Amino acid sequence: MNLPCWRLLVASLPSANTTLRMRLWRAVRGAGAAALRDGAWLLPCAAAGVFERIAAQVQAAGGAAEVLGLAAIDAAQEARFRALFERGADFARLIEAAAALRKGPAREAAGARQLGRLRRELEQLAAIDFFPGAGQAAARAAVLDLERALSPHEPSAAAGAIPRLDAAAYQRRTWATRARPWVDRLASAWLISRFIDREARILWLASPAACPADALGFDFDGAAFSHVGERVTFETLLASFGLEADAALLQLGRIVHALDVGGVAAEAAGLERLLRGMRARLGDDDDALLGEAGRLFDDLYQAFREEPATP
Repeated sequence: MNLPCWRLLVASLPSANTTLRMRLWRAVRGAGAAALRDGAWLLPCAAAGVFERIAAQVQAAGGAAEVLGLAAIDAAQEARFRALFERGADFARLIEAAAALRKGPAREAAGARQLGRLRRELEQLAAIDFFPGAGQAAARAAVLDLERALSPHEPSAAAGAIPRLDAAAYQRRTWATRARPWVDRLASAWLISRFIDREARILWLASPAACPADALGFDFDGAAFSHVGERVTFETLLASFGLEADAALLQLGRIVHALDVGGVAAEAAGLERLLRGMRARLGDDDDALLGEAGRLFDDLYQAFREEPATP
């Protein structure tokens, strides 16, 4: 019987080194490893690269660690191993949280904050869901339904290729998007003004239906530029105007994508907190919000240009 392979991390730590013990516990927990006993953790082979790094850290700190390969002796043991990685209860908790938020009286800002948290939890959980099943699919559907309920004007993704456009034909134009902008709209407006149309006029719409006929809409259904496939509006604009060769802009796009539709980006939580503070302080002044957020995006862009891109 050809059963999947597994990796076992066995580690013994100096008893006095509580800091290392806590670091080890956090590392194996973050990797989604299952504890077989004290000092022994299991992962599927495809996900076990992290064990080598943890073992090296333990050894460098004076502990003992080995990574062993093994296979289940029969189908029954294989089923027991796989059951250790069952995430159904965790996905059910996310579904319950999404349902409670849909029924609650959350305002837009509070709802967006909690939605962002649920998205991050979903992506973190999906990353260690080594044997995906119905639970992950149901949780993704619940979070998507919540997003639509909290933001009824959020764009749905269009299908098809993104045509390459000449920025020279898009100069000194009015660009329109929904008022009370959040991450994707703010970053897209900054990108337009900074890299596409330096004399752009940004118009904030109370409703997409109010978009003037001569304006270039972005980030709403029916707009000239919005979500396409897996891309959020910021990424669609990058592709449309040939800006994807700029590694720093791609780094920014990764963060915007994570905050808008979900994903993992180390800088996302910090950026979200800063933007949320700006929004609370500036109230309904969308022009002022874009001005301050734009300076923040400028700084991030410069930092990414000067530092090697992180994978």
